[in-house]
Amino acid sequence: MTLNRRTKWIYGFGDISFSVTNTILAVYFAIFLTDVVGLPASLAALAIFLGRSWDYINDPLIGHLSDRMRTRWGRRRPFLIFGALPFGLCFIMLWVRPPLANQFLLASYYALAYMLFDLTFTLTNMPYAALTPELTEDYDERTSLTSYRMLFSIAGSLIAFTIPLAIIGSLIPENAGRVREMAVLFGLLCMLPILLVFFNTRERPDYMQAQQPRLIQSLRAALKNRPFIFGAVIFLLTWVAIDILQTALLFFIKYALLREDQSDLIMGAIFITAIIALPLWVWMAHNWNKRLAYIFGIAFWAAVQVVLVTVTADTGLPWIMTLCIMAGIGISAAHVLTWAIIPDAIEWDELQTGKRHEGMFYSLVSLMQKVASSIAIPLILLLLDRTGYIPNAAVQQPSALFGIRLVVGPIPALLLLSGIVFAYFYPLGRAEYNEVVMQLEERRATALEPPEVL
Repeated sequence: MTLNRRTKWIYGFGDISFSVTNTILAVYFAIFLTDVVGLPASLAALAIFLGRSWDYINDPLIGHLSDRMRTRWGRRRPFLIFGALPFGLCFIMLWVRPPLANQFLLASYYALAYMLFDLTFTLTNMPYAALTPELTEDYDERTSLTSYRMLFSIAGSLIAFTIPLAIIGSLIPENAGRVREMAVLFGLLCMLPILLVFFNTRERPDYMQAQQPRLIQSLRAALKNRPFIFGAVIFLLTWVAIDILQTALLFFIKYALLREDQSDLIMGAIFITAIIALPLWVWMAHNWNKRLAYIFGIAFWAAVQVVLVTVTADTGLPWIMTLCIMAGIGISAAHVLTWAIIPDAIEWDELQTGKRHEGMFYSLVSLMQKVASSIAIPLILLLLDRTGYIPNAAVQQPSALFGIRLVVGPIPALLLLSGIVFAYFYPLGRAEYNEVVMQLEERRATALEPPEVL
């Protein structure tokens, strides 16, 4: 099934809501808690860990609920229209500094705000992502649809890395009011694309008539689905690396490069390049396959991260910008190919079980990433704390700079290389997937044939 461009543009545009808010949270929240709110890095780590741990429960439950939902609007779309407003309001809550002097109470407030935001994020993002395999079953069309979505995802990251800093200025306690203004602006604006997707997409009616899966059946189907397991681990390793980089990058620019005033320029080079490179990865996935394109792109990006460790405050801007452009090419591959691989396991599952579990599959992918990030990101903050990081210090001591470099270079590179290993053994290529779809079409056609009259 070939999708028209209007559907691709509108569906893709919906991701900007999630990309902007999630990237702002990943990039600024840790340094907001330490450098604006004034929490020690250890307490900031605890607040983030507690906030993200709530996803251990809500992700699979909401994914299963969306698989079982039956309404006149479909299975996924009701979550979009009813979840948009709470999503925007809970994002704003994260960036309000309550008048609390006690640091433990402050940490508790931000942990609770994080929990509420993650709940509303899952309520809207997971059903949105689960629409991908419902809009088309074509192997290459899914890569194309994902590229439109990732165009807005990367554009959202670019916006998130640049405009908030233009509004806030420096991340210091005196600018807490500006942080709140930034949150109100983005919280309100990011409700709109979600609503636009609701009003301009339609779900397949035949999926609405499918038998409602049970929770245990859905979990078993996921665990027995070999392509899904491999795809989920590839997704997990790649996006935890991205999460770590998003958290650590401002620390690196501010303290290792001493170029906080050029953050928007550096971020812009990365994400503008990532947008420009999107057609390259669509072309490579079409002419090779998704697995080989992923291996090539991620290996290139991992090499760039290793080289990045050598950059210092004395490094010239042209070389820094060159590395940013090269990193942007790899980031583009990560955005398109990890998301394009996941939907193909849905049809493999339907062929084996006779049911569709899109919601559960996407929720488990999201859960795996969030569980890993809920551990990895607090550990990054604890590492900075143990290496002697001092919030807003004019000059960080060498041990703290070493810690910052470690979480920007070798750690993400190791995760990316691990993703390549799993991609090498990924079992569902183009030919295998097309065979699965052909068998499904034959089965569906047989099921629709009227019984013979004797």
